[in-house]
Amino acid sequence: MRIIGYIDHPHLKITVFKMNNRISLKFENSGYEQTFKLGLDERLAGLDSVQKLVDPAFIEQVNAVFQQMHQTRLAGYERAFPLAGEHQFEEII
Repeated sequence: MRIIGYIDHPHLKITVFKMNNRISLKFENSGYEQTFKLGLDERLAGLDSVQKLVDPAFIEQVNAVFQQMHQTRLAGYERAFPLAGEHQFEEII
């Protein structure tokens, strides 16, 4: 697998990979990542065509998934490590 390029974005790192005529598209933010394995498709021959695919609507949906991933993580933490009640400090008399 080799990197064939990057797609500029102010908040995401977007990397385009190619391996055996297959394209993968990786989105990263500060805590999460998503990878799209685009497979064999003559319409996605190189970086230029992948850049056309990654339009504002595509980015918006990627960001929505990142938000959902974050909510999933927070909910998992709440289930795994519940607060021990409303009072976190010892009661002093």
